[in-house]
Amino acid sequence: MAKLNVKIGELQLQNPVMTASGTFGYGLEFQDFVPLDQIGGIIVKGTTLHPREGNDYPRMAETPMGMLNCVGLQNKGVDYFCEHIYPQLLPTGGTYLVNVSGSSPEDYAECAVRIDALEGIPAIELNISCPNVKDGGMAFGVTCAGAESVVRAVRERYSKTLIVKLSPNVTNIAEIARAVEAAGADSVSLINTLMGMAVDIEKRKKTLSIGTGGLSGPCIKPVALRMVYQVAKAVKIPVIGLGGIMAAEDAIEFMMCGATAVEIGTANFIDPAVTMKVRDGLNDWLDRHGVADVNDIIGAIG
Repeated sequence: MAKLNVKIGELQLQNPVMTASGTFGYGLEFQDFVPLDQIGGIIVKGTTLHPREGNDYPRMAETPMGMLNCVGLQNKGVDYFCEHIYPQLLPTGGTYLVNVSGSSPEDYAECAVRIDALEGIPAIELNISCPNVKDGGMAFGVTCAGAESVVRAVRERYSKTLIVKLSPNVTNIAEIARAVEAAGADSVSLINTLMGMAVDIEKRKKTLSIGTGGLSGPCIKPVALRMVYQVAKAVKIPVIGLGGIMAAEDAIEFMMCGATAVEIGTANFIDPAVTMKVRDGLNDWLDRHGVADVNDIIGAIG
């Protein structure tokens, strides 16, 4: 059996298969389907400083080879997570990370501080695709200055492994990656969803309540692979790849493009046991090809 453990900053993962935020709840919802303590890392749903109701329904729509969502970061806030969810996670033995969102650098930093105090949470993932309320709603992650401002604010107050989730809705994602690396990120994860929309031709209206939403699923994989490859060439910190991973072969493609680990998202809605299938399939592929250590395939395509 091949060696599967990988390292993201100071975070040691028993295997490179993680779950993408917003697609796996808090992990507890999936414990009847997969052993939570055998997943490389579980990134829980987006968490904000204050509770959020999310967007009006409908906020999900199927598309060819994918799906759109505009859930809107619905959650009960970081204090609820710390007091009620976190104590339920510890007994499962899983490796949990929290996806942190906010509307200002100060919000991000304060949320991160409260999670930093939780001994059993070794890392956070910053979602910098959130709208910057102070600057008229533009997402932090679409400019180097915006991305850097959030990462610096969090890095000053957060002591553990800091992963930054990058938006693909930019002209040059490598520039954004270099900016967050310079600001203190330990790793970057990409890609977040692509902006899209759907139309209901019978009702002659937009399908989603707010018109647009994030596109995910197999349809975005070629874009994700290209961006992971570009970013892995541009930064020295580990890259986590995601976007349309449905099987072990997809995960291997991302790792060969330079990803140290991967996140599985939309596939969890189709097959709640997909994480273990990808892990086992990855191990089988390594064994068949005589590769003793999964780290040896990272960036293999050059």
